[in-house]
Parts: sequence; structure tokens; C-alpha cells
Amino acid sequence: MHALRDDDPTHVADYRLLGRLGEGGMGVVYLARSPRGRMVAVKSIRTELAALPDFRLRFAEEVVIAQQVSADWTAAVLDADPHAERPWVATAYIPGPTLAEVVTRHGPLPESSVRGLASGLCDALADIHGAGLVHRDLKPSNIMITIDGPKVIDFGIVRALDSPTHGGLTSSGVIVGSPGFMAPEQVRGERLTAACDIFSLGSVLAFAACGRLPFDAPGGGRHHALMYRVVHEEPDLAGVPEPLLPLIRDCLAKEPAARSSLATLRAREETQFRHLGPWLPAPVLAQLGQDAAHLLEQEDPGTRVTGESTPPPEHPVPENTTLPSQGRRPALPGTAPVTDPDLRQPPVRPAGGTPRPTRTLAEERNGRNGPGPATVMVYVTLALYAVGSLGAAFTQLSMVGDTFESSTDPEDLTWTWTIIQAGAAVALAVAWLIWCSRTRAAAEEFAPGRLRYSPAMAVGSWFIPFGNLYLPKQIADDVWHASSPPSSTGATAPRARLHIWWGCWVFTVLTSPLYYWQAAVWADADNLHYESSESSAIYGDDAYESWYAHELGTAGWLAVVLHLLAVPIVVATALYVSRLTALQEARRSGLTT
Repeated sequence: MHALRDDDPTHVADYRLLGRLGEGGMGVVYLARSPRGRMVAVKSIRTELAALPDFRLRFAEEVVIAQQVSADWTAAVLDADPHAERPWVATAYIPGPTLAEVVTRHGPLPESSVRGLASGLCDALADIHGAGLVHRDLKPSNIMITIDGPKVIDFGIVRALDSPTHGGLTSSGVIVGSPGFMAPEQVRGERLTAACDIFSLGSVLAFAACGRLPFDAPGGGRHHALMYRVVHEEPDLAGVPEPLLPLIRDCLAKEPAARSSLATLRAREETQFRHLGPWLPAPVLAQLGQDAAHLLEQEDPGTRVTGESTPPPEHPVPENTTLPSQGRRPALPGTAPVTDPDLRQPPVRPAGGTPRPTRTLAEERNGRNGPGPATVMVYVTLALYAVGSLGAAFTQLSMVGDTFESSTDPEDLTWTWTIIQAGAAVALAVAWLIWCSRTRAAAEEFAPGRLRYSPAMAVGSWFIPFGNLYLPKQIADDVWHASSPPSSTGATAPRARLHIWWGCWVFTVLTSPLYYWQAAVWADADNLHYESSESSAIYGDDAYESWYAHELGTAGWLAVVLHLLAVPIVVATALYVSRLTALQEARRSGLTT
């Protein structure tokens, strides 16, 4: 680690920077300390990259996906802000040297260590590929060496640089990847698959086994010469232990289809490393111990020592309390929230504030305070809307084959259901907006200052044309996340009902024009079949008789289906309301204990 430079910031968001860990094509990586004292690695992205079209949106999407990668063989993504002036991402800090530093300082690794390296890297790539990512920049400087095995860093984030819409950075002459470890198809600018990581894996293993790049020539060479050898020449594997040659050669095949799949590599004997003892040589283990001791001695450069002692606060903040995040910008539309695992910790209670009222004995006996008036109104209006939809559908079905003396009779029969449906829809809209406002206010109480958009937007977003297809979902995601019970792993409550409700909402919005149009015209004369009595031909016009017979037809059946589908949509919405209400009530109860 190196000291901070004069032009380096002292903070990135809430993280106090302690020093520089490295610098690369995307930005600078700092060692930092979180507000809770955890050591993290913060990568600050270069401003010129942030100015590229769609970079922030793509970066945010990649961070969200990267959060799904298991932390067993990778550095977990903890926090990020893709919308800051300089976007940044914070990951768990892994104490220890990189593979590049180990080989440079101690020379090539023994065969057993290379087997352990291959085993851990295959598991890491399996986790990364399983999350839908391709690393694209697997190299020794992105592999941390620990006592438990290798850890891969910077996974997936580099994918934000390769925009299919704008041609990526390669169109501007910037290489995405490291020349000595890039796959041939990556050098040629072709479409990349998981096979490019397999090629990089072979190059990394060769470097670890013999201490040099497999495509490096004596005396070195410029990057373009190195990339030429990657595409057109065979690798130089002199010095690689004989048992490891088949594995590395399979990984370094020129054509992606000729390389072994990751599943095949994990089943090979060369990657079946077992923890029968330390997988690293003694000098490397000694270095790991020294690095750990050095980390414990690391001081915060922002802390000043004075002759005066600072008295403890009158009301100390509990250790497990989340403080509001400062300086965060709201997320862009279309991106999922990126939060740290501490989002749902209980907020600080004001020292002089009014304590929360305790629950009554009846409430404790029932286990909850019960739904509020807004929630009850949502349930009632949902029920009325379902009744109106069912009534309209059954009335329409019951009229099939019936005869009427006038074409206006069916409209008279359905007028009652039309009034019920219209009134229920208006009442449901009002109750829903009130309920959304209340749940957003409760979520702000659980995670103050951490939710996107203002409380007023929780209501106003439903009136934005086309925006109401995604803005309410973003607000609902934040409310659900903040309302979930605190978890040591940062996991939220299962969101199946949230997703089902949102799918039903999108379906309702897309089909509502057709729904209301059919509801208005299904009983029109176009759906009535005119018939007349044969007596008119025998007895003359004075005996003429006619009537109308109701027929559904294609439009009529479509109207019936839309009416019936309103029932499961109402049920899904009621389940979502019930689950979120229960989550927030449980949070409130937990705060009063």
C-alpha cells in the first residue's frame, strides 16, 4: 500500500481513505475504512469513463449482478454509487498480496500450489459465470493470495466498459483487458463468451508455474507484439511441471470451441486440490503473516491526536446502529438500488424524543397492531373491484343465447355492474395512493435518508406517463428492502409477492385500454344477432315479428377473459399488501422492544 497523494480525496462517500492499493485502466483502488470500522477496498472510476454514453447505467447494472456472486472465492461487493461525480464501488478488503506480487517476490509456485490455485480459480469462475458475468480481465494482479486459497477481484465490473451500442472503449483505441492474458477473440474484438476466461486461466496458471508470460518473447516487447503472439503463435510453456501441461494447453487453445469447459476443468485431476495442509510455500505464508500484522498497525491519516481528551457522548450510539448516508445521489431510473448490508439496521432513537407508545395487552395477544385504515380501505376496494369484474363476466355469460325485443336491453342489464366497477376503480386508486404514501413514510423511518426519490414521488410516480411502469417499482424495491427484518448477511425478505404484484400491474396497464373498451361495447348491437319470424312472409307485414339474440363472438370472449383475470390480479395485490404490512409491523414491534 502507498500513501495518499495530494490530489487524492480523503473520503469517498462515507468511507475514509487510508492509502492507495493500486491504479489501473478503470481508476484508482484505495484502502478505506467504513463508518463501522471495516476495512474495504474502494475503486474510484476515472471521470473520462463516467462521461461515456450509458456508462453509469451499465456500471450500475453490473454492480447489482456482481452482488449476487458468492464471496467464497471472490471479494464481495458491499456498496456502490454509479451516479457520483466519480462513480465508485466498495468491496471487501482481502489482506494479502496479489499473485503477481507473490511470483515477483518469491518466484514460480511449486506444483502443489499451482494445483491449489487452479482449484480455487475454477470455483471462482463458476460463481462468476453462474451470476451471468464474464470476468474478461483475469490476470495475476486481480488474484489475491490468502491462506484459504485464491480470491478473485474486479469480476464483472469491466463488462461495463464494453457497450454494444457505442462500440465500447475499443472503438476509441483503449484495450479492454491485459494483453498478456487476453484471449485471441478478445484481441480481435469479437464477441466474448465464458471461454475467454478459460484462456486467461491458462495464462495465469502458466505464469504461476514458470514465472513469466506464456506468450512473452525474450527481451519482452510492446503490447501489440504481445497480442500478435497471442493470436498467431503457440505458447512457450518451458518450465511448467509436466503434470500440469495438459491442463494449461487445453485452456490456451486458439479457438474458443476447442477449449475445455469449466465443468470439465473442475472434474480434472489437476484441479482436485484437497486441503491436506498449507497450499502455499513457507516464504509466502510468512509474508501473509507480516501483511496481517502491518494491517493491524495501520493508522487513520485523518485522525489527529491532541492534548485534550474528547469526552464520550452523552448518549452513545449503539454499535449496530446505521447512520444516514451523506452525499448520496438518487439512483437513475431503470437501475436497481445498490446498498450496503447495514441498510436495515435499527435507526438511532432521538435522545430527547418522545418514546414510542407501548402496545396494548390486546395487541400483544394478537401478535400485531392490525392493519391501518389505509390498508383496510385497499382491501375493501380490491374486493369491490373483484366483485364488479366477476359480476360483469357472469352476466355476460348468462346472456348468451337470450333473446331481446330491443337492442338496448343488454345495456340496461349491465348498467349496474358498470357503475360498481367504475366506482370501485376510483376508490381503489385513492386508497392505493394513500397506502403508498404511508408505507414510504414507514420505510423512511427504518432507513432514514437511504431511499431513492422523495416521499411525494411515491404518490406522484403513478401519474407520470410511461414512467409509472418503472418508477413505482423502484420505490417499491426500496420500501421492501428497508422494511425487511435486519439480517447479518444483508438479505431481504423473499420478494416473490413483490414480483408477482408488479407483473400483474404491468399486465393491467398494458391491457387496460382493451379492457375498458370491451366493457363499454360488449353489449352493443354489434354483438346481437337479428332474427325475424317467418310469419311475415305468410301473413304480411302486419304479422311481422323480430328479436335479438346475444352472441359473444371474439370480442365478447376477450372481454370475459379480461374480467376473469381481474380476480387473480386482485388476489396478488392483496397478498403483496398483506406481506409488506406485516413486515413493517414486525419492524415497528422490534423497535419498541
